[in-house]
Amino acid sequence: MSESAVRQPILLQIMVQQRQLTRYGMFRAAYERAARKVDRDLVGTAPSRAQLHRWISGGLKRLPYTDHCRVLETMFPGWTADQLFAPCPDDLLAAEGAPSADRVARARTLAVHPSIGRGAGPARIASTGALSFDTPGGPGLPLADVAAVFATRAEFTYAMPPQVMFDDAKHIRAAGLSLNLLCQQYPDQRLRHLVESGARLECLFLDPDGDAIKARECEEGYTDHYLSTLTKLNIEVLSRVRDRLPAEARDRLSLAVYDETIRFGIVLIDGATCVMQPYLPQARGVDSPTFLLRRNSDGVGLYNTFEQIYCELSERSRPV
Repeated sequence: MSESAVRQPILLQIMVQQRQLTRYGMFRAAYERAARKVDRDLVGTAPSRAQLHRWISGGLKRLPYTDHCRVLETMFPGWTADQLFAPCPDDLLAAEGAPSADRVARARTLAVHPSIGRGAGPARIASTGALSFDTPGGPGLPLADVAAVFATRAEFTYAMPPQVMFDDAKHIRAAGLSLNLLCQQYPDQRLRHLVESGARLECLFLDPDGDAIKARECEEGYTDHYLSTLTKLNIEVLSRVRDRLPAEARDRLSLAVYDETIRFGIVLIDGATCVMQPYLPQARGVDSPTFLLRRNSDGVGLYNTFEQIYCELSERSRPV
């Protein structure tokens, strides 16, 4: 693996992920709000999509123009432009739940080369693409289907990028709040290609106009309808993907909303793998623990529990 693949991310990249601004439209809107505070003449000067990618990739040899730096310092108060474009401090990475570079490298190597993990530790990626356990007594599935646990969703997505999970999937079922793992961290083009290739995608969003999302916004301390706006944007993203599909493929991408107290984010992949995340009091989804489950062939374990929760939620949902 090349050095660039495991290079320490810059602070700006971590800040963008923390604020859930990874989708260009969300970043641009936040940038324009900050620009208006700095100098109204700077409104409309947001970086292009390609320019933003260069910024957060950590490949710049010098800082952006001074006006860009002024706006970024307003967007992320407490940090200077020099700090934002420098490697993220280790203590902040740890606080954000991001694993060290060697852990990221190992997780991604296992995803690409399953055989490397055999005998090297408790967890590995099997040839089927699902995580497998090797216990001291031989292959097994301890802990009721639990294959791995991550302290935060940020740590999970560092170790298991969405493309590793979704690129070869045939059936994805997701329920949660805004479904950022699919809508913000997996490119639209890949989603479209996935469905056009025969995959089925079912998504359940927390109703952006319902009472439950308002309660969640109060719990997380938002006063500007942030979660409602983000959820509406993500629904629009997938609606646009669906509209651009060939007519015969559109039924394979279904969208629905529900208005109930949110307890879990659930992603089920091919009837075998589950990514589950509890919603904690006063904590954002990105800061909550994430569990990776692999279905036991005996049918006894947590996978079936969360699949049932998903199915019952789906039955009570309203199509979009």
